[in-house]
Amino acid sequence: MSNDLALVTGDIYACRDAFLAVQAEPSLNFDREASFAIQILEGNSYTLRVALQNRQAVIDAVTNIASIGLSLNPAKKQAYFVPRKGKICLDISYMGLMDLAMATGSVRWGQAKLVYENDVFELNGVDQAPTHKTKPFSTDRGPVVGVYVVVKTAEGDYLTHPMSMNEVIAIRDRSEAWKAYVKDNSKVCPWVTDPGEMTKKTCVKQAYKYWPKTDRLEKAIHYLNTETDEGLSQIKDVSQTDPELAAHWIAKAKACKALDTLQSTWTEGVSAFKSAKDVAGYELFKSAVNARKSELEAPAPTAGEAA
Repeated sequence: MSNDLALVTGDIYACRDAFLAVQAEPSLNFDREASFAIQILEGNSYTLRVALQNRQAVIDAVTNIASIGLSLNPAKKQAYFVPRKGKICLDISYMGLMDLAMATGSVRWGQAKLVYENDVFELNGVDQAPTHKTKPFSTDRGPVVGVYVVVKTAEGDYLTHPMSMNEVIAIRDRSEAWKAYVKDNSKVCPWVTDPGEMTKKTCVKQAYKYWPKTDRLEKAIHYLNTETDEGLSQIKDVSQTDPELAAHWIAKAKACKALDTLQSTWTEGVSAFKSAKDVAGYELFKSAVNARKSELEAPAPTAGEAA
């Protein structure tokens, strides 16, 4: 082991107590995560040099792993150490975000997929799984034209969030990493080295706003928006409720006399809240729909009960 690596290795093992103090996922093991971190630094001389420039950042990255509850295990592909702006940062993949959403109960199941020009993709409503027909072994699927994330909530509802490549590129162009690459294309940029993964990650970060919230998932998204150079913190996150919009759709849900009418109202209402980016209003509307659904599904009283 080189003297440089030994120095950083000592820093990593010295933060054991800090790691255990903030550990959010019981299955994480400090010694294993420390070993993965050292392997990353040992395998890339440039990354090691950056780590030496700011040794506290390495300690922060290790403790962030613990507090968010993801692993550096390369087989899981959840999280990585990457050099950015002269220091080592924790980077979370789209797979890490999806795993976190499922592990914390925000969603029961989910996946993100790219859509190519020659695929057949149909959105069957934001509350339904989409239709996506592909020829996975074709050598000519055309360019990527979009991406989507579909999840199944704990209540069994599907939520689908599609994005066109124009929408993704608009976000990419606001990224500090991309702007640095455009200015000096000798810089390493994840949008260049892993465009498909970054496209999926962008969609996941937009879709999660409509999922049930959990502290660890919120922390991971907040970390990516504020501590990395993805630049997505610049995107306006409209989470204020429009009282009139919420009142309108809640009233429509309560007025439904049949389940098929309620389903139609749900589909239309979700689309309205999504267009308005009114996450809080969506949650209120969803509660009203579920309550009305329970009322409509309840058995009618018998003659004796009615009397």
